[in-house]
Amino acid sequence: MVLLESIEISLGTEMPDFELKAPHGKIFKSDCLYAEKGLLVVFTCNHCPYANAVWPRLIKLARYARDLGINTVAINPNIHPDYPEDAPEKMLEKMVKLGIEFPYLVDETQQIAKAFKAQCTPDIYLFNKEHKLVYHGRIDNNWQDESKVTKEELKEAIVNLVNNKPISQKQYPSMGCSIKWR
Repeated sequence: MVLLESIEISLGTEMPDFELKAPHGKIFKSDCLYAEKGLLVVFTCNHCPYANAVWPRLIKLARYARDLGINTVAINPNIHPDYPEDAPEKMLEKMVKLGIEFPYLVDETQQIAKAFKAQCTPDIYLFNKEHKLVYHGRIDNNWQDESKVTKEELKEAIVNLVNNKPISQKQYPSMGCSIKWR
């Protein structure tokens, strides 16, 4: 496992459009995923310990954001023969096991991850209703232990976006396993 951080991407960058399938075959288009206030996009997977540590927080935060008018989509770019635990059928199992209520999509060609300049799992992007990047960073300040979190940066960004307040320009990168490029 190679630990990487998300790279800096200029705020205001337009979200790349995409069309991806869920593990069960349903196709999702990025424009149709947006809610009234925006869209949270998370590149993640099943096997990475960093991603696994924050999956429960992401699920809770997605419910919270949905109630405020922001949808969530997770994208798995690690469809790779060397990582069978990230295969689409394992994604379906994870969706059931964790109760994931938002789309968890398959980036089989890895072209969408490349378009977003995603580096690691998780790599987190928050876009406003104009499809402009307003946050690209970590969920909070302690990926290992939720009980030790003292600052929830992503939640703060969501609340500020919904309330038309400024989002902090100081954003700490997410970190996790490298995307398993083919």
